[in-house]
Amino acid sequence: MTKDEAKRKIADLTEQINYHNRLYYLEDRIKIEDFEFDKLLQKLIDLENKFPEFRYPDSPSQRVGGAITKEFKTVEHKFPMLSLGNTYSKEDLDEFDARVCKGLNKSEVEYFCELKFDGVAISVTYENGMMVRAVTRGDGTKGDEITQNARTIRSLPLKVPGKVPEMFEVRGEVFLSKENFKKLNEFRMEAGEELYANARNTASGTLKMQDSALVAVRKLDCFLYSVMGENLNLKSHSDAIDFLIKHDFNVSKTFKRCKSLEEVLHYINIWEQKRHTLPLETDGVVVKVNNIKDQIKLGFTAKNPRWAIAYKYKAEAAVTRLQGITYQVGRTGAITPVAELEPVFLAGTTVKRASLHNANEIKRLGLHIGDYVHVEKGGEIIPKITGVELSKRKKSEQIQYISRCPECNTKLVRIEGEALHYCPNHKGCPPQIKGRIEHFIGRNTMDIDSLGSRTIGLLFEKGLLKQPSDLYHLNYQDIFYLEGFKDQSTKNILKGIEESKKTGFAKVLFALGIRHVGKTVAEKLAHHFKSIEAIKNASLEELLEAPEIGEVIAQSLVDFFSDNENLKEIERLKKAGLNFELKEEENRLEGDTLVGKSFVISGVFENFGRDEIKETIKRNGGKLLSSISGNVDFLVAGQNMGPAKKKKASDLGVRIITEEEFIAMLNHT
Repeated sequence: MTKDEAKRKIADLTEQINYHNRLYYLEDRIKIEDFEFDKLLQKLIDLENKFPEFRYPDSPSQRVGGAITKEFKTVEHKFPMLSLGNTYSKEDLDEFDARVCKGLNKSEVEYFCELKFDGVAISVTYENGMMVRAVTRGDGTKGDEITQNARTIRSLPLKVPGKVPEMFEVRGEVFLSKENFKKLNEFRMEAGEELYANARNTASGTLKMQDSALVAVRKLDCFLYSVMGENLNLKSHSDAIDFLIKHDFNVSKTFKRCKSLEEVLHYINIWEQKRHTLPLETDGVVVKVNNIKDQIKLGFTAKNPRWAIAYKYKAEAAVTRLQGITYQVGRTGAITPVAELEPVFLAGTTVKRASLHNANEIKRLGLHIGDYVHVEKGGEIIPKITGVELSKRKKSEQIQYISRCPECNTKLVRIEGEALHYCPNHKGCPPQIKGRIEHFIGRNTMDIDSLGSRTIGLLFEKGLLKQPSDLYHLNYQDIFYLEGFKDQSTKNILKGIEESKKTGFAKVLFALGIRHVGKTVAEKLAHHFKSIEAIKNASLEELLEAPEIGEVIAQSLVDFFSDNENLKEIERLKKAGLNFELKEEENRLEGDTLVGKSFVISGVFENFGRDEIKETIKRNGGKLLSSISGNVDFLVAGQNMGPAKKKKASDLGVRIITEEEFIAMLNHT
């Protein structure tokens, strides 16, 4: 390929990728699948590597990361990023309105309302239309420069289209969507790691990661809500929003101009429940005086603008007594402290327990047994302790974190840079052994559904089960003489164990329980290396060449295959007949009845698990999409499907089919 051909091809690929990015982030439309998009991006990267002179700062390839930032430089904000005053009552809003009207000598003021997103505030500076700097809020006067990481956020333009001022600054909220936060925690759960507590803190931590390639994988997003600079000729905040939208910045379409306080209160009431349907967490509404001259006239206090205020929705909370703390040992040896609470009704359910995450959280809260604690449901899902009612505290000692494993009494260790404590006795600690076997037989691994944790426990106590390979040496008598077992249940277990030998290599690899290797990573490794031998013999550098494999995962693999006991266990499983090579049929379609059709699934199904129905769609040539758009052909509706998804499908003309209709489609009936 000549240089001219390469330049034209790079320009063409850049245009295509930017087009699909714009559709996805600004218009909520999808024309190609992630796989096809990734292929376009990889073609661009390959070409730019061959012709680096055509790799421009605004190239979409700059979003995949790769730059390492060892130290984040502190930068002074040109325009201070002041915080807003908070209020939790309508009476406070009345007072705010009265102060504003008095300060402006008006009887009524036009306001601009925006939802207050639970994310991380940043400012991004553009010069001659190009992104040159991104900075966190910090203390409002100075923040940390995180430009390389901000470049990975696909909804932030690297180059602003159209005619723009020579220099301007936009401000917004970086967030991790509920869906991506859930996927991230599912990945960590599969890898036996501590779950992240909330999306906001995770987004904040992600922005300060040293490797921008890892930031890119997290798929952060950003809503913009402000523009600042000289000679912008903006007369109102609504003009500023129009400016952002016109120049392809991602603005949440949930804003509203309100002509009076009455309209503001109506907006607040509407979104109190409606906000839960949004793809990210929100905790209130920001109310701003719309006219910029009025904003200037009202001015600022030492900390806050007088022309804006944040109305915070009250979290559903309760106060209850902390009865004690128990410590759970996971299959990787990770210790998770759990607060045992006096039962309290909260947000529709009775809460008895709450995760305390780690020793740092217990120390931060300063907990004592018997304390009365404030409990909230973070994101209306996970109970969490937010504080202590000190006025009710009686004489007691502060809780000291345990130093030994509650199950095997081994001294705990804490790896530098990690918040969790671990029990290092992975070969002799009962819950770790049983946990690894339970992981091995799980639905997403070997899928031996006739076995359960109770049976695993009974076999362990009898000394018949100490490692997964022991499953394949069990006989009829071993199981039949267990408490509660009869002929048929015994045969079912033996049949399930035998059937598991047909499981594909990717699931077998995941079943081994290698730390940091979840379901998706196992699939990537299996398809890249094709066999366990190739993975075992790969160097650290070769492992890093595999898709989505970073240093932490690669080192974990090296450590796992350096342990002779692990190698012996793999050999035992090989002799039992398990698949440790990728077979051709693992990539082969079962049928072509769904070729050319795209699906979204929602709800609970009678004949399929969620993963099973997804796999069925893929195996029969169908495309699986994550969200409703005009490109979806069918929404497969199970029980308890959310009304919002159903309405969106109807509005877009997407055909909604039942589980029975889906099965009929598979069978050509």
